[in-house]
Amino acid sequence: MKVLVDVNLLPAWTDLLAEHHVEAMHWTSVGDPRAADAELMR
Repeated sequence: MKVLVDVNLLPAWTDLLAEHHVEAMHWTSVGDPRAADAELMR
């Protein structure tokens, strides 16, 4: 499973998810933190 962690959550969530074998990436590492939700969904 791959998860994109929303900007409103701490980046530490990616580490927690990785401990449970979930591939996760925080939004700030791939996109503009000020982007609208529609941008995130693209």
